[in-house]
Amino acid sequence: MNPLSLGIQFPITDPTWIFFLVLMIILFAPILLGRLRIPHIIGMILAGVAIGKYGFNILERDSSFELFGKVGIYYIMFLAGLEMDMENLKKNLGKAFLFGVLTFSIPFVVGMLVGVYGLGFSIPASLLLSCIFASHTLVAYPIVGRYGVSRKMSVSISIGGTMFALTAALFILAGISGMYKGELDSNSWIIFLLKCVGYCVAVVLVFPRLARWFFRTYEDNVMQYIFVLALVFLSSALAELAGLEGIFGAFLAGLVLNRLIPHVSPLMNRTEFVGNALFIPYFLIGVGMLINIGALFNGGDTLWVVFVMLVVATLTKWVAAWFTQLLCGMNAVARQMMFGLSNAHAAGALAMVMVGTKIEVSPGVFLMGEDMLNGVVIMILFSCIVSSITTEHAARKMALSEANDVNLSRQREDERILVAISNPETVEPLVNMALMMRDPKSKQDLLGLSVEVEYDETEKQRKLAQRRKNLEDAVRIAAAADVSMKTRCRLSTNIVSGILHTISESNASELILGLHRKHGMLDSFLGNFTQGLLKGTFRQLMIIKCLMPVNVLRRIVVAVPPKAEYEAGFYKWVERLARIGKQLGCRVHFWGHPDTLQRIEGYLQNFHKEVRAEFSELEDWDDLLLLTGQVNYDHLLVVVSARKGSISYQASFENLPDQIMKYFSNNSLMLIYPDQLGDPQETVSFSSPRSNSENRIYDNVVRWFYRWFKKGEDLQ
Repeated sequence: MNPLSLGIQFPITDPTWIFFLVLMIILFAPILLGRLRIPHIIGMILAGVAIGKYGFNILERDSSFELFGKVGIYYIMFLAGLEMDMENLKKNLGKAFLFGVLTFSIPFVVGMLVGVYGLGFSIPASLLLSCIFASHTLVAYPIVGRYGVSRKMSVSISIGGTMFALTAALFILAGISGMYKGELDSNSWIIFLLKCVGYCVAVVLVFPRLARWFFRTYEDNVMQYIFVLALVFLSSALAELAGLEGIFGAFLAGLVLNRLIPHVSPLMNRTEFVGNALFIPYFLIGVGMLINIGALFNGGDTLWVVFVMLVVATLTKWVAAWFTQLLCGMNAVARQMMFGLSNAHAAGALAMVMVGTKIEVSPGVFLMGEDMLNGVVIMILFSCIVSSITTEHAARKMALSEANDVNLSRQREDERILVAISNPETVEPLVNMALMMRDPKSKQDLLGLSVEVEYDETEKQRKLAQRRKNLEDAVRIAAAADVSMKTRCRLSTNIVSGILHTISESNASELILGLHRKHGMLDSFLGNFTQGLLKGTFRQLMIIKCLMPVNVLRRIVVAVPPKAEYEAGFYKWVERLARIGKQLGCRVHFWGHPDTLQRIEGYLQNFHKEVRAEFSELEDWDDLLLLTGQVNYDHLLVVVSARKGSISYQASFENLPDQIMKYFSNNSLMLIYPDQLGDPQETVSFSSPRSNSENRIYDNVVRWFYRWFKKGEDLQ
């Protein structure tokens, strides 16, 4: 070959050039089409049409498109299950089932009639055509995730309806295929159903337990991502062995891993990033390369078949969404969202039509011919275009409506969460906990702080290097969740004063720090360091000890003292715990006085209905032994305390360290000291002269009498 010649021949078959050109399409197609206000998904499909053999014949559709395309559609279904609001789906399960029935039955019945009487197909071919109309693929789902409305009720209903429609269509497809293979009898149907049930039970029971064990044992980010991806493909492979499509397995894997991969976690961000950056665009480009628009102009019945398929597929899905809107009392935007998500036909339709082209009804005659194949592929293009435009329009309306919905009764302060970092072992759990309780709509960065006292020059440099390393790790963990963190490493003569000055300078709304490690018999549970912070600031303090990764916690048990609702920071800590419970998808069990529980329940009903909250009366706050039977090793115990002199403070708080060390030493723990009003500096006045010091003797006397009387009662 002449070295001066490029030697490029079309279509390009070299894997290096194919991958390079695909990356260029993924990079520039959104940029160019974004200026024309065309959804990115449409751009990928149109780019595939242009470079495929039916367009300019630039690229060969080699095995990489088969591989990455299959990964891409699995990714779409997996993310749909992973990002689903499970509590919202449970509450709207009836609506999702209704939509599933309608979005399957209406296209199926109309498609059957049109196939037999309008297109003159045989009954088996019309059945297969009806399955294609009834099923759909969540091609437009990435648009929902980009606008941050994936947890809306209409989205959950659409996803639930999708799986019902797809499963029903696959069952009928299996029946048609078995009929022509001579395998359709009562025994084969029983075996098929048993395999499906066994597969679903195995995935639902085994995958969550396996994932919890792996996440607790291995904390390496790359290993966790590979493990999750392996589970997705294992579930898909097992689904195919059971006689179902792999996309059903990918969706089921997303459902069972939903609560183990929180929406704001670094693992979730990596999962979405890889899929949206590579696999999903590859799938969309590959779909476009199958589309032969020229077939529309070749004459014959193709144009009529395509026209009928487009009208039936679009109109029946819209009618199903419209009926669901009327029966469920939803608005027009919700109808648009349901129609947009359910209108696209891609993976399921391709799988079904390919099965039809391989079923030989007589020598040389197949169940579906080339006209049907071209019609389905062109229907995929137009349905994806309509689906993308409609979904983007509805998602934008939902996002704007949510942004403009300002509730005056819930004015939020400007959150600035400060994380105090000192121990390398606590960096990841503290930052992950801060990510869980951070408002996902907040524009504020997380704040990371490490304070070092002044030593001699050699020791100071060594300590500062370790502190900076800890802060770099914190920034990396936050960045993996697509959250920025500003850090500060400062020298101070006293750690407490360094933190207090940072709280004041940055106007931090709260402070998160790790639990003090007790050194020696004379050291206190919280340590002089934490005691100094409690006296020096009235901002909310959250002291955390995590014995396992945050994402594998299964329940949050909250002990709330009487009169906690009268504290200035009451709703702040309730809001933070509600966010953690929402992200983890776990139950939050509140124990406290009935009046306090009523206020908490009212707040959650107004602002966090999706949180799975439980409420129980705590008869004796003085003895947390009552909670030992409620807190397991994989639960988080939250104890809401108070500073001295506050409304909810009581002498029994002095017993908390002993009770926690005695009863809950093997549990993950969070101690919360809510916001207080007033001056954080101790003051001397006639009304409370040095109350925080002298009253300690009085409290000790009261506790001694309390223990003495209680001991006497136990002896009786």
